[in-house]
Amino acid sequence: MPVINRVAAMADEIATWRRDFHENPELLFDVHRTAGIVAEKLKEFGCDEVVTGIGRTGVVGVIKGRDTGSGRVIGLRADMDALPIEEATDVAYKSKVPGKMHACGHDGHTAMLMGAAKYLAETRNFDGTAIMIFQPAEEGGGGGDAMCRDGLMERFGIQEVYGLHNMPGIPVGAFAIRPGPMMAAADRFVIEIEGKGGHAARPHDCVDTVLVAAHVITALQSIVARNVDPLESAVISTCCVKAGETFNVIPQTATLLGTVRTLTEAVRDLCEERIRAVVTATCAAFGATARIDYNRGYPVTFNHPDQTAFMARVAGEVAGAGGVDTTVAPLMGSEDFSFMLNARPGAYIFLGNGDTAGVHHPAYDFNDETAPYGASLWAKIIETGMPAR
Repeated sequence: MPVINRVAAMADEIATWRRDFHENPELLFDVHRTAGIVAEKLKEFGCDEVVTGIGRTGVVGVIKGRDTGSGRVIGLRADMDALPIEEATDVAYKSKVPGKMHACGHDGHTAMLMGAAKYLAETRNFDGTAIMIFQPAEEGGGGGDAMCRDGLMERFGIQEVYGLHNMPGIPVGAFAIRPGPMMAAADRFVIEIEGKGGHAARPHDCVDTVLVAAHVITALQSIVARNVDPLESAVISTCCVKAGETFNVIPQTATLLGTVRTLTEAVRDLCEERIRAVVTATCAAFGATARIDYNRGYPVTFNHPDQTAFMARVAGEVAGAGGVDTTVAPLMGSEDFSFMLNARPGAYIFLGNGDTAGVHHPAYDFNDETAPYGASLWAKIIETGMPAR
């Protein structure tokens, strides 16, 4: 049986935890209720150590195998935070908090890792130490970075680390993974254009920042089209334009907000360099000036080859023949598990959520049928990666 029998028996319990988290979503680092329940359950399961407050509100559970002579230490990570979205489902466990919902499945991620922790604490059929990592603030807060900066890897001696995310469109019980770039780096830019405001009837006396902004937006698209190697990947999107207040005044300033997504550091560097040059030159051509605030966010989520092959092999034991796609295309979305993969070798995998609404959609819901597969994967990574002697 691909799913561990004991884990399958816990399916209803895992779903109960998950639905409770779903009803009570929390954002970013403000996951006090969720983290409190996780810590309480880990202690109840019999974890050897439970530590709170790592990366502000992160929780870590330590489970030692029957033997620890191998000295091996593997970390497994789940994220806990929700999104600022008004839920549009009619499920019985719909969010009770206006404007907040688990629209990305972190409720399921947390519940699956709790299920694996319960199983591993009961059986301890491995030689080494399993570190259960429950992380806050994945959705833009950099909670993975905060936990690493708080000494997560060093304090618990983590040698390898693994992450998982559900993926709508992939069948329940199936997985997808690839070596190398799995998800993109995500950077942000703010461009403040300064011109010369005035009456809309006298444009010749002005430097029209709306016109300049329009040319800047168009020019930015030339970077991907004409500066990035066509065999590489990059996305530059201007997503917000702020200028003016009324119909007959040319505004003094205009502000553009946008994002840059890349899969390699070389292309990331190129995009930042070209954005600065293109914006500055375009504004200057119209007699305007620009201030560019470029902020590097989550780095590329990069799967290490050896750990990727290992994770794919274990996933195959859970999913069965043909259940693991090892050549899935990378996504241009981002993930702050990237910080942990920069700190230690490891891998990140997609778990099928079936035919559901996409993540970050108000009608999304984690598919509880997928939980036994995810929890079994976690358990088998520990038991296979640190086999009992």
